[in-house]
Amino acid sequence: MINISTPPSPRALKPVLSTRQLNMIAIGGVIGAGLFVGSGTAISAAGPAVLLAYIGVGAVVFLIMRMLAELAVASPDSGSFATYATRAFGPWAGVTVSSLYTYSWVVVIGFEATAGAAVVHGFFPAVAPWAAALVFILVFTLTNLVSARAFGEFEFWFALIKVVAICAFLVIGALAIAGALPGTDAPGLSNLAGHGFAPHGWQPVWLACLVVFFSFFGAESVTIAAGEAKQPAAAVRRAMRSVIVRIMIFYVGSVAVVVTLIPSDSKDIAAGPYGAVLARLGVPHATAIVDVIVLTAVLSLLNSGMYSSSRMMFAAARRSELPAALGGLTARGVPANAVLAASSGGFLTVVADYFFPTDSVFLFLLQSSGTIGVAVYLFIALTQIQTRRRMSKSAAQELPVRMWGFPYLPALVVLVLLGIVAGLAFDEGSQRSLALSGLATAVALIAGVIRQLRKPTPLAQPLEEDPNLPSPPVATGA
Repeated sequence: MINISTPPSPRALKPVLSTRQLNMIAIGGVIGAGLFVGSGTAISAAGPAVLLAYIGVGAVVFLIMRMLAELAVASPDSGSFATYATRAFGPWAGVTVSSLYTYSWVVVIGFEATAGAAVVHGFFPAVAPWAAALVFILVFTLTNLVSARAFGEFEFWFALIKVVAICAFLVIGALAIAGALPGTDAPGLSNLAGHGFAPHGWQPVWLACLVVFFSFFGAESVTIAAGEAKQPAAAVRRAMRSVIVRIMIFYVGSVAVVVTLIPSDSKDIAAGPYGAVLARLGVPHATAIVDVIVLTAVLSLLNSGMYSSSRMMFAAARRSELPAALGGLTARGVPANAVLAASSGGFLTVVADYFFPTDSVFLFLLQSSGTIGVAVYLFIALTQIQTRRRMSKSAAQELPVRMWGFPYLPALVVLVLLGIVAGLAFDEGSQRSLALSGLATAVALIAGVIRQLRKPTPLAQPLEEDPNLPSPPVATGA
């Protein structure tokens, strides 16, 4: 372990992330490799009707982010929804949420390093995948060890590249749809309706909702970064307001371009819809361009995953829910031990790539974390409901950001999330992942209950009566 202070300590996370960086962190959390690659699977399965899946799931995720914004703007914290769960339900909930979220990201870090290494190996066959993965892990471990500002700057430029790429794709696609590109004719509605809007029926559309849901996971990371923002409440409020706009423009807009320009049953879509569109439009080196963008998205997830999981562990340690050493800080305000713990998944993946010819162990870990996002979002929804329920009417009205339609819309969100779990249970392709993720959730719950029994902590008082919580600012019509 690095020689750093451990709680109790006067050191705290430093507010070094600018509004510019936090806005891009929010955008980067929404735009992942799932958009550039995973969307092809959903389009092939559901046809043009996949647009309804993106709109519907996007609306649900937007409501979840609104619920989280209500909590985060009132009390920005690096532990985010895990800290709020502890306040609402007790330490068992905080331990469960922080453990699940950290475990999910640690596994994803290893996966993203491997995925990025595969792209590099495709460009440079002489570079061994394990070597490229090791370089990625080392670079971003060191980046996160330097300062939160270094993480934020990397994430700013990664997100900017993704945004520029999608905007360029939308412009090129719109011109092609209008028949304004040289050598192209306007496709009209032939691809959208020529083979039926839902050519394989509506069940594949529902199953596509499951794929779409997991591609949105990561939008919540901005509330974790808020703990180190210069203007946390304002930045989170602004970022959360624009979530639905980004989802509609980047996801729905770009997928609409794909299904309008290419038949959904095209074999090229499953391999990579964006590269397929650009190649069909005659864009030179289309595959290589998309590969570079995918590499950017992968590295962005690796970077943000290391940051988010390390801050989640740090906050849990400060709540005495994880070993105290993980709550220590360097003079720069970096939870170095937590960063090293977060990067462990990546380093173990590199070792596995080098020594073991089979990926069965890593596949098991990836499947066991695959549906944890549903559990995390379910905890966020339940935490918001419980927190608001314990507030007085006057305290709720003073919140700077409020969830709409309480308690009906939050209850609807909970039902939809439970419906997603039911859908996974009936989908043969998802049953193994659901079972393994359920096992991981059960282990986290048991750990939380043990922590609660060993060191019970009283629930937080209602917000307006809790002397340890800041008074929420007066509402501004958010």
